Amino acid sequence: MNASGSRRRLTILGSTGSIGQNTLDVVSQLGGREAFEIEALTGNGNVELLADQARRFGARMAVTASERHYQALKAALSGSGIAVGAGPEALIEAASRPSDMVMAAIVGTAGLAPTLAAARRGADIALANKECLVTAGTLFVEAVNQGGGRLLPVDSEHNAIFQVLEEHQRHALERIILTASGGPFRTWSREQMADVTAETAARHPNWSMGLKISVGSATMFNKALEMIEAKHLFDVRPDQIEVIVHPQSVIHSMVGYSDGSVLAQLGCPDMRTAIGYALSHPRRAALSVERLDFTRLSRLDFEAPDAVRFPALRLARLALERGGMQSAVMNAAEETAFEAFVKGEIGFLDMAEVAEAIMEELASAGEPEGIDHIFATDAEARARASRYMAGMRTSG
Repeated sequence: MNASGSRRRLTILGSTGSIGQNTLDVVSQLGGREAFEIEALTGNGNVELLADQARRFGARMAVTASERHYQALKAALSGSGIAVGAGPEALIEAASRPSDMVMAAIVGTAGLAPTLAAARRGADIALANKECLVTAGTLFVEAVNQGGGRLLPVDSEHNAIFQVLEEHQRHALERIILTASGGPFRTWSREQMADVTAETAARHPNWSMGLKISVGSATMFNKALEMIEAKHLFDVRPDQIEVIVHPQSVIHSMVGYSDGSVLAQLGCPDMRTAIGYALSHPRRAALSVERLDFTRLSRLDFEAPDAVRFPALRLARLALERGGMQSAVMNAAEETAFEAFVKGEIGFLDMAEVAEAIMEELASAGEPEGIDHIFATDAEARARASRYMAGMRTSG
């Protein structure tokens, strides 16, 4: 419940994904229908799960992003009184409905338009979608500020920084330190990684996540996107953002201050902690998650990321230095390459090559002038990435 004791109205964009399912688990732990009114839930192809969630939590609206699944969702919710929608416009409609908070958990650029719609109407945004900040950056932050809502990061790393970044000590902020597990191939050579499959890349050593995020962790493109997010979330310079590999994933991220102090947020790797903090902020929720037992921690390791084996971090720094639409270009090219990798059309190491090549082709892309400009640049980068990969296959 909120401070007034009334139920909080919540919309979850991407409720059938890993973050969405964990969000509903947290909702249940925090009182379920007694504490939250679920305004809308959205999903993609898993219509059966979406319909079950909508019925269990009493959602007012359920939307599938895929128009071809509309009839199946409508049939599954027949007689429930729950409004049904499908397609991009329906996603925006769901986000525009009057909820206090929107959990933005749609993976990829598909989440940008509905999350922007929620921000502009003044909803608090629990942000789990990286692309809102990576592709839209300043435009998205301005929309949140103009709408009057709060921006609450849900990524474990940014949520950790949010917890330990003391607003009254902003003058003393020296650096933000993002921790990375290093993924399943932290100790592998480039030769070994050349033969990696999507199935192998999806096996994250610490976290349970969806395919896109798991592969992104294996390539460290997830961390590259988090570097760009951190710049916009915390209004810091690129040179204030550091990345360090921490295989145990116990320290989720750190903030360094000018007096030499470093504050860290620790916990067991469980996304529900970050989700609960966002849903309950400024209070802390009582959650049934594993507690950190320091007596069982034999060691905490740290190492510098290898820029040769994991070039994504170098590309993120390049995007931050160039500014403009470079981060959007990098993201679009990487997403396109990821889809090809999952289909077995290109190799694991090829994803970074594709992203870098398209960044060079579109190095002069200027500042975003609006969402249409962002989508146009995104489409151009994807088209160029597809052509580049077609050339790779031909020459190979």
